[in-house]
Amino acid sequence: MPKVGMHAVRRDQLIRATVEVIRDHGFADATIARISRRAGLSGGIIAHYFGGKNELLVASMRWLLRELQAETGQRLRDADSPPQRIRAIIEASFDAEQFKPGVPQVWLAFYAQIPHEPELTRLHRVYMRRLQSNLLHAFAQLIPRPAAVDAAEGMASMIDGIYVRAALVERPLDTGRAHRLMNEYLEMLLGRHDDGFDRRDPSPPPMETSS
Repeated sequence: MPKVGMHAVRRDQLIRATVEVIRDHGFADATIARISRRAGLSGGIIAHYFGGKNELLVASMRWLLRELQAETGQRLRDADSPPQRIRAIIEASFDAEQFKPGVPQVWLAFYAQIPHEPELTRLHRVYMRRLQSNLLHAFAQLIPRPAAVDAAEGMASMIDGIYVRAALVERPLDTGRAHRLMNEYLEMLLGRHDDGFDRRDPSPPPMETSS
């Protein structure tokens, strides 16, 4: 008889193994055999817990997004001004765990599949709407709304762009440099509307740099 709670444990085990296999071998070569072997489980257990490989891959992207959202939510709760809320989103996006070596490659692998998998498309759409909504809410309190819309779009694109670059270049950016670049971009955006930006609002402390 299975232990109480084992269902959640096995699902988490398989999802983490999936992320690691995609990181090491890419999306196309994330086979059931490799995933189950990495998890230390039999191949048939994937069908038992998820129904199939495709459902497992979707669950893995959902897990990554949930981890990111939890980190973002925690930092937003601690922010008490619009500039701090924007910086909280930056901090969460380039947290040492979220941006550690290998993770951008996993995100890029999932992104490449979004046009071909409706559920991945839906998950990505929800993520982007939430990201841009959070950014727009903060920017709109600092600068005129038309400029805030462009700023939110630009900031979201900058976040994605740094992840793509980190996944592709030989020596990816570390968390500290990514954080600095994002804050310089924020200063540039808000610097165009000095009356709406409180320069007394402190910048966050330097982020831990991943090795």
